[in-house]
Amino acid sequence: MPNQPTPPEDLDAKPVRRTFTAEYKARILAEYEAAPNAAARGAILRREKLYGSHILDWRKARDAGVAAGLSDRRLSAGRARKSAEAAELARLRRQNARLEADLAKTRTALDIMGKAHALCVSRTAVALSSGR
Repeated sequence: MPNQPTPPEDLDAKPVRRTFTAEYKARILAEYEAAPNAAARGAILRREKLYGSHILDWRKARDAGVAAGLSDRRLSAGRARKSAEAAELARLRRQNARLEADLAKTRTALDIMGKAHALCVSRTAVALSSGR
């Protein structure tokens, strides 16, 4: 039986960024550092589908003495609150800019209508005074 081609993936789908727990990072770091040689360390990276830069970053965070150095800062409670507040602020600023632009258009239209009305009234007054 020949191999069936796999259905094409959705090319428009946005890739999902992987996140790693602090426990996972600590476990992989310990396993990586306990590996006897470069071949074993490379096998760990391939098995876990990681890059050497992951190990370097995680080791740097751990060695810096950061208590939560291995935790994902993008998922922390403070960051989530700030990002939600920042998103709301950005949305409100966009809405405010749009409403201000609409108000300026409305004021311009009213100014034009007022001038047109004044012109019509003056034309009518001239026509009435000249007896037409």
